[in-house]
Amino acid sequence: MTAQDSKLGDTDDKIFVGKGDEQAWLTLALANRHGLVTGATGTGKTVSLQVMAEGFARAGVPVFAADIKGDLSGISEVGVPTDFIVKRATGMGLTFEPDQFSTVFWDVFGEQGHPVRATVTEMGPLLLARMLDLNDVQEGVLNVAFRVADDNGLVLVDMKDLRALLDAIVPDSGKKGPDAADDPLADIRKAAQGFGNVTKATVGTIQRQLLVLENQGGTKFFGEPALTLKDFMKTDRDGRGMVNILVADKLLQSPRLYATFLLWMLSELFEELPEAGDLPKPKLVFFFDEAHLLFNDAPKALMDKIEQVVRLIRSKGVGVYFVTQNPIDVPDRVLGQLGNRVQHALRAFTPRDQKAVAAAAQTFRPNPKLDTTKVIMELGKGEALVSFLEGNGTPAMVERVMIRPPSARIGPITPEERKAIMDASPVKGKYDTTVDEESAYEMIQKRIAGTAAIADGGPAGGGGILGQIGSMVGTIFGTNVKRGRLSTGQVIARDVTRSVTNQVIGGMAANLGKSVAGQIGGSIGRTLVRGALGGLLRR
Repeated sequence: MTAQDSKLGDTDDKIFVGKGDEQAWLTLALANRHGLVTGATGTGKTVSLQVMAEGFARAGVPVFAADIKGDLSGISEVGVPTDFIVKRATGMGLTFEPDQFSTVFWDVFGEQGHPVRATVTEMGPLLLARMLDLNDVQEGVLNVAFRVADDNGLVLVDMKDLRALLDAIVPDSGKKGPDAADDPLADIRKAAQGFGNVTKATVGTIQRQLLVLENQGGTKFFGEPALTLKDFMKTDRDGRGMVNILVADKLLQSPRLYATFLLWMLSELFEELPEAGDLPKPKLVFFFDEAHLLFNDAPKALMDKIEQVVRLIRSKGVGVYFVTQNPIDVPDRVLGQLGNRVQHALRAFTPRDQKAVAAAAQTFRPNPKLDTTKVIMELGKGEALVSFLEGNGTPAMVERVMIRPPSARIGPITPEERKAIMDASPVKGKYDTTVDEESAYEMIQKRIAGTAAIADGGPAGGGGILGQIGSMVGTIFGTNVKRGRLSTGQVIARDVTRSVTNQVIGGMAANLGKSVAGQIGGSIGRTLVRGALGGLLRR
């Protein structure tokens, strides 16, 4: 298919984004090299994002995007051929044909979309410390709490689990000591103190920060059923990619929760997806709006991991596109990973603004026909400077283009339209009801009541190597254990066992698999890294 043959302008391997003296095409095979969309408020960033999202969806690529203002929701409804849209399309040699795209709405608060949840275990201590704005000492205590939970088979699902665990690791001043015979949690307290001095004051500070997070609605994010990321990677009956929209207007009122949540999603994609190399088109494209929130005051350990995930997730077939006002919002070492650029107008009223304009101009491959620094300040609404990767992955010369009009509606949808879409959603009913099964809170309460004991190295009844092997068989060969309820060692054991059993035929495969699982699933396995961003990084 050629651009001339297509009413929509796209080809089989490219997305038509805009036109100036030259046409601007985003090559699907290079779309996983990431990208950046920048510009001042009101210059057209959301429309550019929608144009690219529509192009990916037509090509069968699922899309995830955060919708800050609600404007992106219009992608789910048929576009209206207003005079200015038809005029712009005609000027580019396009035949405007209204369209709409299969959309799934998500909302951390469960109000305008399906609830999005993760378990505390999945989040991990590093990201949780970032969410709670903890200092190094407090983050260290949080790491101790997660280690004690792993070693004692305490599953951390929701906030009450974490609160109960933090209370359990504090030395009880009312007892004679952590070894007091009348303290049912003496072994947990002693284990925690073995990793360093865990004080009441530090734990109290963490508990207060948890209260702040709860007041911001963060408790709705932690729980079960936890999000299954494969639900983001679906196509509709016509083979088009599903557009997943995170309703983020309320979430953005808690910037740290917003940024940490999207970063968690990115790290989960990195952890779960297999290596794919360079594909003809991405498996998923992820748009990260208000990207500056991700990098504000991020500690070096977190910045190192963000850079690593952005660099390596490309090989998993995922393209990440950061959307923000100024290029200088993105650190240089991350900015260097973003090959596809769309720059809308910037205004230079202050020295910082002038620096941003100069920095934006320097990130483009120069075009002798353009004074890039000057043009950035002259761009009208809907215009942009564009440079996409071409050929062997080198940036094309920067071009001044008019962004093509979207085919779907521009602007927000009505509550009635949203309800109709959610009622027909492919995941309706899957996440809408919270499930509260036995986890750390209930297990600790049983210990205190004297009705159950937590075995060394695992849940009640699962102590010792035989218990570990038995408890992992269902995890490795079945699906009876939910994601987020596996210890680090069990996750590693599962993956190694799957690798082994794929290579060995017959009954020997299962026996060998169980043996490997049992060896790796012990205390050594549990000390390994929890995940790309939830790991025990400071140990």
